[in-house]
Amino acid sequence: MSFEIKLPLFEGPFDLLLFFIERDELDIHDIPIFQITNEFVGYLRELEQLNIEVASDFILTAATLMRIKAKMLLPRTEKDEEGNEIDPRQELVQHLLEYKKYKSAIPDLTAMEEQRLAQENRGNIQEELQQIANANHFEYELQDLSLYKLMRVFEKVMTRYTEEQNRPKHTVLTYPYTIEGQRDYIMNKVLERHKVAFSEIISEYPDKIGMIFNFLAILDMLQLNVIGVEIGEGFNDFAITVAEGQANQVLQLLVE
Repeated sequence: MSFEIKLPLFEGPFDLLLFFIERDELDIHDIPIFQITNEFVGYLRELEQLNIEVASDFILTAATLMRIKAKMLLPRTEKDEEGNEIDPRQELVQHLLEYKKYKSAIPDLTAMEEQRLAQENRGNIQEELQQIANANHFEYELQDLSLYKLMRVFEKVMTRYTEEQNRPKHTVLTYPYTIEGQRDYIMNKVLERHKVAFSEIISEYPDKIGMIFNFLAILDMLQLNVIGVEIGEGFNDFAITVAEGQANQVLQLLVE
């Protein structure tokens, strides 16, 4: 038999992101998305190795960070009404600022809760109601009860049950791909043959997720300036080569 351990260290993904930002003293308005993404995904991998269940909102946030990371690698074409380029991190920064604002209110709410718990409730309410009921010769628990109210309650319960049954159920699938793994695969191919066509890589990973990971790995290596691309023979094809003067650095990256 196996068992799972749940650690309530971080209440949600934004809590974890704020921890990384405050720990490394980063500017929340100018988040280094590559560093934050790697640390966030690394944390989730450690949880999986410890057999700790990872909530779906953490997985969704990791996917969002990878999407922003891919957008940062591509040329920015989205512009606002004034013609300025839209930062892909803008929406994430707004959510983090909102979360931080509400989180800062938690100590005040906690103090209010402790103050309220220290107060004593009135202890004679039930006795007073019973005295009134005895004086009027009826049970006060049933004084406002009617068949109509019972039917309304039953209707609400049935509606809630129907909504729960019809609520969409999400299934999270784990794919056997990582950016680092596909990057090493592509780099080994290029070092072995000096030039590899993108169509050849697609033919070996024909599924949609595999193509996405391979394309992101190529963008990552272009950003690191360890590969180059050349226009291939096909209309939608290109060849991948080792960047000039980068062969030694490529071998060092593969060893690491």
